[in-house]
Amino acid sequence: MTSPSSQASTDWKVIFVLTTYMQIRTNIRSGDIGYVIYLHGVLYAREYNLDSTFEGYVAAGLGEFAITYDERKDYFAIAEAEGRIVGSIAIVGRPDQTAQLRWFLVDPDARGSGLGRKLLHEALAFCRNHKFRSVFLWTLSELKAAAYLYQDAGFRLTEQKTHEIWGDVRTEERYEIIL
Repeated sequence: MTSPSSQASTDWKVIFVLTTYMQIRTNIRSGDIGYVIYLHGVLYAREYNLDSTFEGYVAAGLGEFAITYDERKDYFAIAEAEGRIVGSIAIVGRPDQTAQLRWFLVDPDARGSGLGRKLLHEALAFCRNHKFRSVFLWTLSELKAAAYLYQDAGFRLTEQKTHEIWGDVRTEERYEIIL
């Protein structure tokens, strides 16, 4: 039987790990772009049965983002745990003072920790600080947990389109928030 004091100590360690173990950084390091592409390819294939064309789509867009990255209008955040990337999010600033949220992902090992909410909150804070008028994103209807986070942050569903993409017929959803 576990004593209350040893149970409290165990609970404290869990809380300590979840609050200090993961770190979020906003500088792009060598290997980050490739690893985020890899995570998208592997996780979305496993969880949503997206084919390899999805990974190619992510690679093309993220590669272009890395080449044209401008910290005055763009944002890129990586979450790490034990030196391993467990999350990402990016903001692509546009000349009309709108922004697109892209490459938002939380590794299954880090889900439920509040990391997704934290990444989204910090990305939106960047947009507000940089005076963007609105932020939009595209996602898939199957990503229910992500849609919940978007709606909870104030995004509204503005468009849906169903078509064949990434190996199946899927519904893409566009969300937008006015800042």
